[in-house]
Parts: sequence; C-alpha cells; structure tokens
Amino acid sequence: MGQEPQIANEAGKYALWLIPGLFALGVTQCFSKFLQCQSLIFPMVLSSLITVAVFLPLCWFMVYKVGMGNAGAALSVSICDWVEVTVLGLYIKFSPSCEKTRAPPSWEAFRGIGSFMRLAVPSALMICLEWWSYELLVLLSGMLSNPALETSVLSICVSTMILLANLPYGIGIATSVRISNELGAGNTQGPRLVVCVALSIVVCSAFLVSTTLLLLRHFIGIAFSNEEEVRRYVTRMVPLLSVSAITDSLMAVLQGVSRGCGWQHLGAYVNLGAFYLVGIPVALYFGFAMQLRAKGFWIGILAGGATQVTLLSVITATTNWNKMADKAKERVFG
Repeated sequence: MGQEPQIANEAGKYALWLIPGLFALGVTQCFSKFLQCQSLIFPMVLSSLITVAVFLPLCWFMVYKVGMGNAGAALSVSICDWVEVTVLGLYIKFSPSCEKTRAPPSWEAFRGIGSFMRLAVPSALMICLEWWSYELLVLLSGMLSNPALETSVLSICVSTMILLANLPYGIGIATSVRISNELGAGNTQGPRLVVCVALSIVVCSAFLVSTTLLLLRHFIGIAFSNEEEVRRYVTRMVPLLSVSAITDSLMAVLQGVSRGCGWQHLGAYVNLGAFYLVGIPVALYFGFAMQLRAKGFWIGILAGGATQVTLLSVITATTNWNKMADKAKERVFG
C-alpha cells in the first residue's frame, strides 16, 4: 500500500520464498510442544544451534554466490526451517528420553481432535490477532507521507521487538508448561508460585532490556540501515520501544498463564478488544490525525499492549486455582 513498485516487488518475492518453510514451522511447533510438556529443553537448544550453524553460511552462499539477493535469504530461512524439523524428528525417533512417550501413527490420535481444536483455534487466534495488528500498521504506514521511510522505521522497530521478545517468550512458554503440569497434578499452590516467579523474572529482565535500549539508542539504527535519515528516526523511536519492552514482557508471561490454564478463548477476546478496539484506533488517530506518523502508530501499539496486560492481569489475579485444578482433571479424565 503506497510503496514504490520496486520495494513491493522485492517484498513479494521474499514472501513467496518463505512459503515452503511455513509447513515446517507447523511441524516444529508440534515437536516443540511434545518436548516441552516433558521438560525436554536440550533437544530444542541443540536443533536451534544446528539450524543457526547451517543458516549463516547457506544464507551467504544464496545471497552473494548464487546471486538470489533477498529471495536467497528467504529460501535459506525455509531450508533451515526443515533442518530444524529434521533434527527434532530424529531426536524424538531415536532418543531414549522419548521412549515412553512416542507412539506409532494411529487413528487413536484423532480421538481427542475435538477437544484439541477447541483449544487450538482460540490459541491461534490469540497470537494472530496480536501480530496481525502489527502487520496492519506496517501496511498502513505506506499511506503516510514518505512511505518508504515510515515503513522502514516501523519494520526496524517491529524486528527489534521480535528479537527482544525471545527471552520473555521463552519464560512465557515455561510458565504455560509449569502451570498446566501443576494443575494437571491437582496442585493449587504451584500455579500461584509459578506466576509470581515468572513475573518477577520478567520484570527484572524487562527493565534491564529497556535501560539497555535507551543507552544504545544511537546505535540501533546503524545495525539495520546505512541511511542517516532512517537512523535518526529510529533513535527518536527508541524511548517508545523501551516502554514496549516492558509491556511485551509482561504480555508474554500473562499469555503463558492463559495457555497453561486453557483460557485461549479469553485470550482471543482480550486481544481482539485490546488491539482492534483500542490499539489500532489510537494508532490511526495519533498517526494520521495528530500527524505523529510512525510514532503515533507505535503509541497505538503501546495502548493495545497496555490494555491487554491490564485485562490479563485482572483475569489472573481473580483466578480461583482450586476450580482450575478441578477443570484440568475433568479435561484429562473426562
């Protein structure tokens, strides 16, 4: 939307070469959850290390030696997605750690498909609604004056936040696994402790990351662009990013609590309201009406994130863990 044809064409080619990797990502998620629920973290670390070791030389070869440019980078990502699937699949197939839990393909796997879909669909919506709001704002930035600059800056900001989200996202995954295990075991005190510990860790890490962002604000743009105008713009955006680092960290843990409790449907409703009834309207107002452009868009993202954190915090704080443990037993034993 509003972009130069050359930029749009390159983006289209890049997206096209990412498609083969989408299928691998789906399989990877299944393998990862299978391992996470058994607290088997090492194979995922191993697969990530192997994938990175393959990706770096492969990407360089595709981009510079083969001459595919951006398309080569995207193809490298897709290939490495399948490398990760292969490593995890081999581990699950041959590792003694999975000996008691792996099973041959059987129609029995589809017996609980209804219950699975009732959790899977809202869970997917919970994640997609949040990320679609980010992507929508990046698309709408093409309607601003100087769309190339605005889109570049927003893309850099989104990429930076994705990079910084890895730590709280990992803590959120651990939170969801621990809470689900504790509830499944009928332990009503365990989930409370998990929530407190996870939030304590993520708050400390968030403030550390936020402070580091502010201290390095003049260098972040350099890592992404060689254009001085883009660098200066990114520097002005960093204070907003530092606040986002805090809200996103809290968001990751609270979403982990939602997944662990089976509240995916609540999470989907919260994200729908937070980002589409609050975040995007605020972004459009500040971005277009107040002419703050990318800054205004990011203020909208902050408003949506703050709303989401507030709603999920209220839900978590008012949870009856005894009732949640009973529901977990019903879900498992019928």
